[in-house]
Amino acid sequence: MTLDTLHAVAEARAVGFDMAGVLTRHDSDHMAHFRTWVDSGLHGEMAYLARAEAVSRRSDLGRIMPGFRSALVVAHSYGGDEPATSPGDPARAIVARYARGRDYHHVVRDRLEVLADRLEDLAGRPVRRRAYVDTGPLLERELAARAGLGWFGKNTMLIHPRRGSYFFLGVLLTDLPLEPGVPFREDHCGTCRRCLDACPTGALLGRDERGAPVMDARLCISYLTIELKGPIPEELRPAIGNRVFGCDICQEVCPWNEKFSEPTAEPAYSPRDGLDGASLLDLAARLLDMSGKAFLREFRDSPVSRARRNGLLRNVCVALGNWGAEAAIPVLERAARDNSELVREHARWSLERIESVHP
Repeated sequence: MTLDTLHAVAEARAVGFDMAGVLTRHDSDHMAHFRTWVDSGLHGEMAYLARAEAVSRRSDLGRIMPGFRSALVVAHSYGGDEPATSPGDPARAIVARYARGRDYHHVVRDRLEVLADRLEDLAGRPVRRRAYVDTGPLLERELAARAGLGWFGKNTMLIHPRRGSYFFLGVLLTDLPLEPGVPFREDHCGTCRRCLDACPTGALLGRDERGAPVMDARLCISYLTIELKGPIPEELRPAIGNRVFGCDICQEVCPWNEKFSEPTAEPAYSPRDGLDGASLLDLAARLLDMSGKAFLREFRDSPVSRARRNGLLRNVCVALGNWGAEAAIPVLERAARDNSELVREHARWSLERIESVHP
């Protein structure tokens, strides 16, 4: 059988991906926007995004893999039922949907390797390939749009008109001579502002003069609870509510998710114990009993490990302060004696916040 784009996409679906498309070497349409975004400092402390070599490689897939000819971009759904918790239930922690199950980096990458082996069998020759899942110098969402998987929403997410935006992206670079798919160029957001208006911290800034969506990562709750390693700015803490890892607000209010998002069929993304509506009090006590190494062992196959023990406990302390109940005082007093100054400072802030309500 001759390996062509149709067969390659069919193989991607056969190994479990929900969508797939093909692109070939082409200059990036978004590098000017990306450089402006980085130069403006909107990436915050994510210095890895601004490294000169990484920026340069993002502009040309051939610099990432010599001999590159075509790439398959795949999407793997992680959509689920409505969150078990909400701001209306402030005593329980909210973890972003994508982080409640097994680490998607491992799940998607494993399937990309299976896909690569199947493509090699069909091609009848060794295939040079390199798989990326949110870890390399790629503009994954631009590549996905070029491969026909959706458009850039105002919330900066890639949105598909029949699937919404709850999916992970993976990229398999190859030396296969596949024909590219049809890029997705339509913007279906129209005049809708739901995501912009719903963001509690005002992180979404709309579109720039070129039509690209702009986010100030320094204000994003996902950035504040995951990427930021130091103290969360005090003026932003109340807006975080009870979100202890990540945020789905801009996706939850999106009409395309309301209409078309469906629960994933992937069992690896099912919520693990303790990460789906956990009691803030129980979660705080659990983390306080852990060392940093014990935390990494406990969450070694979970996206939550990225925050590390002190970062997640910092977030939980803020959530307890936002809850504002006197029941949180004992565990916060314990956190205020923690070995980590980061944890102690946020615990003290929360205690003062509660005491101002319950003098």
